[in-house]
Amino acid sequence: MGSIRGTVTASDGDVVAGALVTLVAEASKSQRTILTDATGTFNFTGLSVGTFQLIVTSNGFAPWAGGKIVLEPGQNYQMPPIALAVATASTTVTAVFTGHDLAEQQVHVEEKQRVLGIVPNFYTTYVWNAEPLISKQKFQLAWRTSIDPVTFLGSGVIAGIQQWQNDFSEYGPGVEGYAKRYGANYADGFVGVMIGGAILPSILHQDPRYFYKGTGSIRSRALYAISTAVICKGDNGQWQPNYSNVLGTLAAAGISNIYYPANDRGVLLTIDNSLIGLAAGAGTALLQEFLLKKLSRGVPASAGAQP
Repeated sequence: MGSIRGTVTASDGDVVAGALVTLVAEASKSQRTILTDATGTFNFTGLSVGTFQLIVTSNGFAPWAGGKIVLEPGQNYQMPPIALAVATASTTVTAVFTGHDLAEQQVHVEEKQRVLGIVPNFYTTYVWNAEPLISKQKFQLAWRTSIDPVTFLGSGVIAGIQQWQNDFSEYGPGVEGYAKRYGANYADGFVGVMIGGAILPSILHQDPRYFYKGTGSIRSRALYAISTAVICKGDNGQWQPNYSNVLGTLAAAGISNIYYPANDRGVLLTIDNSLIGLAAGAGTALLQEFLLKKLSRGVPASAGAQP
């Protein structure tokens, strides 16, 4: 995998922070966009062999478009400094592209990701330095997951298996028993994703998504994937204890005591279910790191990995 790196400056040599840099792949016409950091630097990583073009826009400056860049296998291409000209009176600036806009664009991409083109894979980002989400976007992902047809279907399948095995026998047989099992299963998922994927991440300023690593040894990637059950990226870009996932899993298991049969309630059962939930999360992260990207449709052709 290669990379394209560079710096954006004004004509007087001052760096331009927050400039929107778009990388266009010639073959697939796919695009990746990032904002320059405080030093005016941008860095597109995880790039395959191909021909690319850079386009830079920033409020108050005239748009800049570069020539073709032919990237060789494993090449780390360093762009010459990009100097933006000040916009003239005839230049129309229609909007200012912000970090929020970029995060919104990235969320829209994530909402198209599906394993085998069917199962939602919304909570994985293949952009290592993805923009942090605001609360609205966290709730958007949680709600989109909760109302997806596959989510309803999954709850129905699990409820059917439980009815066949006579799990939670107090719910009884027949249509009524199935409806109760279905409701309990759907409630488990809904409460879990809302608390652990939206409410707590918003309060604690943590990112609920899985950040695909994609580089390093198998051991390092596996340890990273497992650790995400208890460690996450904060909205400030720093890694920190994943209170949202741990407390969210515990809270969801505790709330389930409200609607599960009396024989299936209790503190110990809540703790057991929480531990099972955390273990399942770690297992899912392993699948995300090593398998699900290959099986997912809607993943951008330019999807990268950790720099």
